[in-house]
Amino acid sequence: MNAKTPKRFHHPGEGRRRAVPHPKGRQVDTDVVAELRNLLGDVPMSRDLLIEHLHVIQDHYHGLTPHHLAALAELMRLSLVEVYEVATFYAHFDVATDDEGTMPAITVRVCDSLPCEMAGSAALQDALSDNAPGTVRVLRAPCMGRCDHAPIAEVGHNHIDHATVKTVSTAIDANAVDTVLPPYPILENTRQDGAYSIFRACVNGSRSYESVRETIEKSDLRGMGGAGFPVARKWDFVTAEDGPRTVVINADEGEPGTFKDRWFLERATHGVLEGALIAAWAVDAEELWIYLRDEYPAAREILRREIASIEAAGVIGPGFIKLRRGAGAYICGEESALIESLEGKRGLPRHRPPYVAQSGVFGRPTLVHNVETVFWIREVLESGSDWYRDQGLNGQTGARAYSVSGRVHAPGVKIAPNGITLHELVEQYCGGMAEGHALEAYLPGGASGGILPASMADLPLAFGSLEEYGCFVGSGAVVVLSQEDSVRDAAINLMKFFEDESCGQCTPCRVGTEKAAKLMQADSWNADLLVELSAAMRDASICGLGQAAPNPMESVLRYFPGAVLR
Repeated sequence: MNAKTPKRFHHPGEGRRRAVPHPKGRQVDTDVVAELRNLLGDVPMSRDLLIEHLHVIQDHYHGLTPHHLAALAELMRLSLVEVYEVATFYAHFDVATDDEGTMPAITVRVCDSLPCEMAGSAALQDALSDNAPGTVRVLRAPCMGRCDHAPIAEVGHNHIDHATVKTVSTAIDANAVDTVLPPYPILENTRQDGAYSIFRACVNGSRSYESVRETIEKSDLRGMGGAGFPVARKWDFVTAEDGPRTVVINADEGEPGTFKDRWFLERATHGVLEGALIAAWAVDAEELWIYLRDEYPAAREILRREIASIEAAGVIGPGFIKLRRGAGAYICGEESALIESLEGKRGLPRHRPPYVAQSGVFGRPTLVHNVETVFWIREVLESGSDWYRDQGLNGQTGARAYSVSGRVHAPGVKIAPNGITLHELVEQYCGGMAEGHALEAYLPGGASGGILPASMADLPLAFGSLEEYGCFVGSGAVVVLSQEDSVRDAAINLMKFFEDESCGQCTPCRVGTEKAAKLMQADSWNADLLVELSAAMRDASICGLGQAAPNPMESVLRYFPGAVLR
């Protein structure tokens, strides 16, 4: 032995692993595994169905216990941490801390988005919380996509428009927790209007890809999800990649003030589906995914029924369209986070490159389109590029859907010329301002689009026309404020929304939104510090959430300097 090596004293059994009296970690309850196997039936246990399975379990048991998560992990051959991190990431999954905890029979969610807050949702939530029976819990919730009927409450999966304590209490007493379907177009009633005729013409060769692409390009049709990227160029990027390819329809609109996609899905179901199928044909996709936000249960049931109808009619083969349900995460409106969620993971935005057009769903080149975008694809191909282009105003081309809420006489989805001004939109399509209200300010593009004063209501609501003013039109979510509203409080509401919805992956967004919300609630805003914080968020956040979150706050500093003092 080397003289420098210290002498060791060995003990019997040293170096051997000692047996533990019981296995480590949470053990799988075989009875719970059998229960879940029976509940889920014969559906596959593939990873992309994890969120779907969690929904089925929660809908049945009103929540998720640790035993449920362990049993599901066993069934899906996943680690418990993979299941647990997904279940706890999404706001609509209720994970119990122990197996004995009982979940409330009814959950009431009250929307606290800006349009609903303006309509008195905070007082509604307080009143419901004070009077709710022990079997009912009342929670605040982000935008439910029904801003034109504010305030909104949801009893189970049943939305209550223009909610009051009385109407919500009546629904609770009647156990009215199921989704109520609005009137919607069924396949048989749309065939006489030529439903799927354009798609069939594409498939049978009557319309060539070159002619379809040329029509779309000449129309100047852009993506209506917010970025406004030209549709034809998007197709080019995806078709430049080797197959197999995939198409994803982003129906996860969660921007406060945005509800147009729900409107299209419920009222123009087959127009949306046909446009989506045409896009899938255009890029030679092998599958089509529809990712629908969980706040739209009626749209989900309508899609489920009508997809089955077009399969039965032979328009498409069984399983070509895959309908997936979100779980309450605004971040999944970002295309790469959406794809992560489709794959059964947390909705964390991906670093780029590669872009999703190169590597999207399970590594396949993926075309992502918004619901409104594919609706217009079919309309343009039916009526022509000139018909579409000529509808624009103020130097813009085309038409689009504006979701209008707030202090107007007739809120709702308005199909109007692209480039219309706020004044024109309110007066010509919304019946003017609500009685007793005068225009004070407006959001041209939802929560992230900034806030403009009434003196700037003659700017075109179009891509590229508002950026120089620190705003953008985005998905066309227009929220109208009057003299009864505080732009300061509106900006705080929006920043709190971003704080809640940050996925937490990157520090500038996770910490920046939290700090900004706190600073904005001070009696006097520290403008220099807020601007510095804003710059850090814009420069270093991974995705558009953190980059655009400061827009409303900066708009207040820029256009409403007197509002920063309480």
